[in-house]
Amino acid sequence: MSDDDANEPLLTDSPQRPVKPEATQAKPRSQQPGRTQRGVNPDLQRAQEELQRQREQEEKLRELKYGAESILSLVCPVSLCMIVVVATIQSVAFFSQHDTTLPYTPMRESDDQTTGERLSGALINVMIVIAVVIVMTMLLVTLYKYRCYKAIHIWLVGVTVLLLFVMTWLYIDQLLDSHNLGIDYFTLFMIIWNIGVAGLFAIHWKGPLRLQQIYHIFISSLMALILIKNLADWTCWMLLGGIAVYDLFAVLCPGGPLKQLLETAQERDEQLFPALIYSSAMVWITMADVDTTNKDVSNFAPQPASERTTSGGTPANVHVDDSPPENLDEEEEEAGGVKLGLGDFIFYSVLVGKAATSNEWTTIVACYIGIIVGLVATLFILSVYQKALPALPISVAFGIFFYFTTSQLITPCLVGLAKHAAFL
Repeated sequence: MSDDDANEPLLTDSPQRPVKPEATQAKPRSQQPGRTQRGVNPDLQRAQEELQRQREQEEKLRELKYGAESILSLVCPVSLCMIVVVATIQSVAFFSQHDTTLPYTPMRESDDQTTGERLSGALINVMIVIAVVIVMTMLLVTLYKYRCYKAIHIWLVGVTVLLLFVMTWLYIDQLLDSHNLGIDYFTLFMIIWNIGVAGLFAIHWKGPLRLQQIYHIFISSLMALILIKNLADWTCWMLLGGIAVYDLFAVLCPGGPLKQLLETAQERDEQLFPALIYSSAMVWITMADVDTTNKDVSNFAPQPASERTTSGGTPANVHVDDSPPENLDEEEEEAGGVKLGLGDFIFYSVLVGKAATSNEWTTIVACYIGIIVGLVATLFILSVYQKALPALPISVAFGIFFYFTTSQLITPCLVGLAKHAAFL
């Protein structure tokens, strides 16, 4: 038989009934190569499993990246705010001189007072300040419960105007005077006018995210400098501890004012006003939106895209689409991100600024590290428990501990070792 004959298909014995070649006869599914008894292709199954593993790894990497970005999105602005305050304290002597006091801190401190007198006076001042804070917070909660949004908006706009115009003028004037720089009144007026108007638009209406963040940091720095200027040493340190305890009570206790505010917002399915909350994500703000002085860190852990937690644990609708809504007056878009109340920025900066008045960089750096460690610890706890937490207690506790241990123990020890040339 030739090769051509071997390659030809086998013919039938009868021309009416052809016989199919053996190679083309169908085999049962169980005998076909590459298939199991159930008809599943092992190669396809392995490819699907490998694809599933890759998706799980990508999801884990995305979660880790989100956590890292969340931490950095708070650490960077907090650090910038503290740097501004420390640089101002070191370069402008006006803000480190305690020659004025606030109206609600009537007890003054002097060098001829005993420790008991200073302690009692500072305690009275702290109690008055915290009482004022509680009254103002309850007033805010009452206005919000009765839907007095315009009153809240007018209140917050008035405070913003005072900070962006009056306090900014005071800050620039002292800055120019300290560096012996001259400027005419018209130019100074135009600078302050542009800063104030742009800030009002960025904070209370619509503006770029970065511009809004810059104004939040600037306002927090101004408030911190005002408190450092007008609070005596004992009053300031006791106020830091007292406000941290109050923050813990206001957020976590069932009858806390901030907890009532959050529960009311959740019942109405409303988002809290964003004007005084630092946000790392873009928020389209309408003219009807105002803000509260909430001091909570939230939205740290990865959550479903349909519901993320805003500051204080308030649910907010999240839209993945980056394009702004068609009607900005009726809709609001928020792309997630972490949030931190400006009160936390203020008291973090007060702590570091008060340490800067000692002119000891070891103490300043120690306080900064303590605050950052406390903030990261708060974010970690939040990611585990998935519950709104106050941001002040842990950071303030670490900052105060690091301040006193460094200023009273480490720095004197280092100075003594340097005097005796122990490092040589």
